[in-house]
Amino acid sequence: MESDGKKIKIAANGGIGFGSKLNANQLLTISKYMDENEELELTTFQQLYIEIPESNKEEIIKEFESAGLACYPVGNYVKSLRTCNFCKGEEREGMPVAKELNKRFAGKQVPFTLKMAYTGCPIGCGEPMVSDIGVMKFKDQYNLYVGGKGKGFDAEVGTLLKENLEPEKLYELVAEIIDSYAKLGKKRETFFKFWRRIGKERLINI
Repeated sequence: MESDGKKIKIAANGGIGFGSKLNANQLLTISKYMDENEELELTTFQQLYIEIPESNKEEIIKEFESAGLACYPVGNYVKSLRTCNFCKGEEREGMPVAKELNKRFAGKQVPFTLKMAYTGCPIGCGEPMVSDIGVMKFKDQYNLYVGGKGKGFDAEVGTLLKENLEPEKLYELVAEIIDSYAKLGKKRETFFKFWRRIGKERLINI
């Protein structure tokens, strides 16, 4: 495959499923675009960063997707959804809702990298309460947290913005939050700082 030598970084993972897993075919597909001594970066958000030829970007992404890999842009975008391992089954842990959240919002452009997380029960394995936007399934409904921060001396638990949400209302509120951040956030302003500056009243209309 010919290329002009210029490379672009993309993020890839196995999509939303039962745990963060890759199969042999997916690993072989990724390895085709790596030099012998090149290393993969595994991020805390269950993504692999890989550099691919920019001139063949679309073709390579299609190849990755045909192998079952999900691909996302790297930079100031909504990250793919970090999840728990869905230990109790698809319906009980709300996997369809997690998949839909990822489908609707991952890859949207924002002022600075935005991290979303989901967990299917109050144990919180997906760490939703220390993410920019977090969703926790409770019984048959969903609680929405915002403004968590997991690192630094100013780390703190996110604010419970709204509880007992049905899926469609959850999607609606998350869309409002991300749209507000995209429109009102300053260049390279983290969501944590944005949330502190803007407050709940200007973030969404509850």
